[in-house]
Amino acid sequence: MSNFTDVTEFSLLGLTSHQELQVLFFVVFLIVYMITLLGNVGIIILISISPQLQSPMYFFLSHLSFVDVWFSSNVTPKMLENLLSETKTISYVGCLVQCYFFIALVHVEVYILAVMAFDRYMAICNPLLYGSKMSRIVCVQLISVPYIYGFSVSLMCTLWTYGLYFCGNFEINHFYCADPPLIKIACGGVHIKEYTMIVIAEINFTYSLSVVLISYTLIVVAVLRMRSADGRKAFSTCGSHLTAVTMFYGTLIFMYLRRPTEESVEQGKMVAVFYTTVIPMIYSLRNKDVKEAVNKVIMKANLGQ
Repeated sequence: MSNFTDVTEFSLLGLTSHQELQVLFFVVFLIVYMITLLGNVGIIILISISPQLQSPMYFFLSHLSFVDVWFSSNVTPKMLENLLSETKTISYVGCLVQCYFFIALVHVEVYILAVMAFDRYMAICNPLLYGSKMSRIVCVQLISVPYIYGFSVSLMCTLWTYGLYFCGNFEINHFYCADPPLIKIACGGVHIKEYTMIVIAEINFTYSLSVVLISYTLIVVAVLRMRSADGRKAFSTCGSHLTAVTMFYGTLIFMYLRRPTEESVEQGKMVAVFYTTVIPMIYSLRNKDVKEAVNKVIMKANLGQ
């Protein structure tokens, strides 16, 4: 019979044990985090004050930026603290809270990406009905579902994480509390947690990605029927969304749709750096209309001086 041990805190092994690299990583990730905050908060403010960005696409984009801010803030501050700390620990309760918000925000984000794909389908394939079908009330209803569903599913998943038992190994091979490395060091409750993690990930990634793929299949068919210039203009609004979908789904599938092993946990740690730091900046770097709105705000500010 396993000798279960009460857990009060975990040690986070982080990205590296080399002291000189930890200082370098601290500087790099602090800069990336600040850019992520400024970029996404800037997008939210800009969309709220710019008349040209008062459309369903940018309403959903503002929520995606909001989720990205919290997604990054759930992980990065603790990672930065541990990079400069002698004791790289997180409390048991803090670990569960981090797991809860991480799982919730992942589910919210994948379904917001699916809603945004549906919005692009409505705008390109049904332009005459777009204004009436995608009213403000409909948009609020569409954006409410990912939040309600994501936080509900996460509560269930976190309860299964709470059901894990540990036998003395409290070192998490990661820079935040994630399910795969927790499963790897647990000695009880592993099978149900591992099974439910993979099944829930498969169901949600498959369903949300199906909405994206079907929407873009119909969009491509519609674009091919248009004149070349109109088609290019219509499809150009999908570029940054497609990039975010490809990167976000690719990294999450790589991490969560396979059994946790020593090798997969180590690889997942490297991949996690990518989707917790790089992806949150995709829209702020690539969206043409947002850039144009920024330029107009700057020009107005200069003229007002």
